[in-house]
Amino acid sequence: MLSWETSPNLTAKQSQGFRLSHAVRQRAWVEINRGALVHNVRQLKGILKAGTQLMAVVKADAYGHGAVNVAETALGTGATWLAVATLQEGVQLREAGILAPILVLGASNTPEEVEAIAHWQLQPTLGNAQQALMFSEALAQLSVTLPVHLNLDTGMSRLGTPWSDGVEFVRLVRQLPHLRLASVYSHLATADDPNPTIMRRQHQHFEAAISQLKASGMTPPCLHLANSAATISDRALHYDLARVGLALYGLYPAPHLRSTLDLQPVLQVKARIAQIKTIPEGMGVSYGYQYIADRDRQVAVVGIGYADGVPRNLSNRLQVLVRGKLVPQIGAVTMDQLMLDVSEIPHLQVGEVVTLLGRDGERQISADRWAEQLGTISWEILCGFKHRLPRVDAG
Repeated sequence: MLSWETSPNLTAKQSQGFRLSHAVRQRAWVEINRGALVHNVRQLKGILKAGTQLMAVVKADAYGHGAVNVAETALGTGATWLAVATLQEGVQLREAGILAPILVLGASNTPEEVEAIAHWQLQPTLGNAQQALMFSEALAQLSVTLPVHLNLDTGMSRLGTPWSDGVEFVRLVRQLPHLRLASVYSHLATADDPNPTIMRRQHQHFEAAISQLKASGMTPPCLHLANSAATISDRALHYDLARVGLALYGLYPAPHLRSTLDLQPVLQVKARIAQIKTIPEGMGVSYGYQYIADRDRQVAVVGIGYADGVPRNLSNRLQVLVRGKLVPQIGAVTMDQLMLDVSEIPHLQVGEVVTLLGRDGERQISADRWAEQLGTISWEILCGFKHRLPRVDAG
């Protein structure tokens, strides 16, 4: 047995500066098609009401696509604002040299967060009076004035002040020193539902709040309400900004919206075959033997698993593309590998590429398919691909 004393060791000098070269092949990766992203931004801008600007929502690392690259591409194609969920996400964009206005959608509740927001010139969301008072006090210590965006809850029941208290909330913020009202906005809960009843009710609440503000002499400088689904479905919801996330990445928020515009998926997930073997009839595959071969089978082991973002609940239900053909995944998806039945594909070689999501030849597998199989939404699928999968340009 190899002992610590006899095992070879790299010295610090030998290992210093060593980097994996491009010649070292990735076992699995996420491909990002910037051309598709550019296409989607143009499609979305083409349906916006005159005067409405596009806010690219790049939270959660741009839904798994890579926030910095997506932000740069979206801004270069005509988006004028960015939105993130957290302070840290905004700082990442600033550190990358991005200068566009960045709205932080999530709550910030400490003076330390206020100081960081001010330092990085981010624009926070305020959801209640207590938060506004805290911001004003913290900014007074810094002698800084900050643009702030007020979130009115029109029916989402998440962050925000009730829409019926909008006049009182806006009046408070306008009176507080070191706060400058930048916008008033709300968020729709059911914009992707074919039945528009609840969405229309929220829209009415938003309109009522704005009418009350105008009647009180406090017309907001900017309004925004629409998410991806609302942006696609109803121009009356566009206002001054449209906050677009999912559609930016080439997926539709709901099937009934597919005919409205042409979107192209930006993300593909690929991996390489690590080993090929023949197993006999009656042999089980992977943990728990959830699959038993009904005859001799050719099995390909692929270097990707649930630690990379392939849901384990897709075990024995997943199909992938190999040489443009649909191939079934068999056995339990494991942390780092999954297995395929490639019996119908002759002369397959180690190193060949498997497409889990994306297009190969005439066939395509979308995140929508996975979401439907799992009873979830495509947003969750996209955000699930972990960072040990490098993001690479599709070329």
